[in-house]
Amino acid sequence: MGRFDGKSVIVTGAAGGIGEEYAKALAAEGAKVVVADVSDTEGQRVAQEITAAGGEAFFQHTDVSDPDSAGACAEAAVDRFGRLDMLVNNAAIFGGMKLDFLITVPWDYYEKFMSVNLNGQLIMVRACWEKMAAAGGGAIVNQSSTAAWLYSGFYGLAKVGVNGLTQQLATELGGSNIRINAIAPGPIDTEANRSTTPQSIVKDMVDKLPLKRMGQPEDLVGMLLFLLSDEASWITGQIFNVDGGQVIRS
Repeated sequence: MGRFDGKSVIVTGAAGGIGEEYAKALAAEGAKVVVADVSDTEGQRVAQEITAAGGEAFFQHTDVSDPDSAGACAEAAVDRFGRLDMLVNNAAIFGGMKLDFLITVPWDYYEKFMSVNLNGQLIMVRACWEKMAAAGGGAIVNQSSTAAWLYSGFYGLAKVGVNGLTQQLATELGGSNIRINAIAPGPIDTEANRSTTPQSIVKDMVDKLPLKRMGQPEDLVGMLLFLLSDEASWITGQIFNVDGGQVIRS
């Protein structure tokens, strides 16, 4: 028996990296998974690998910055699985993103970036919450980052927004028996990170960590599963660092 037998979940940005790890871990715990991403080939691969391992999943092309696409994803989840219980807002522009300052980044790039990395999480919640409420409630986990508490330019600003969004939505969704929390990872060893963050910066970050290694996607899974489970039934509106001790908050 898995923790999520009979329940369904949408995982955005699930075609690789952390999202893929999340989707597979949830399927292993019995969840029926919608692999939501803009990458058709890799998204279909993840769904097929989940199915081959004995899980239940399908791929849905989803642009989280587009309300119509988000709505179609939520509808597809209910059409296929009969209900929607959980949402994992993992999708983000990160791999290959511009490294620039808030005061100089091209405005059209900034707007596109925020439309995915911040607004995309709200768009997905707006598309899903009524369906979750109709199933009796559920749980949402947003992907934040320790960048929210460090200098990280517009990436950090988006994650500050994710934290605020999580806290505000906790009040709006609580009456529908929907909990919402966020995970704030520290530096995680993914292909997107390797292609975006200069290795000299990565080395400096790791040297300053109390636990002196890069995190792995699987290091985040335990927190995700806990926050989505009934074990966390009285937890909402919270941001949880999983970061090797990178950030100490009082």
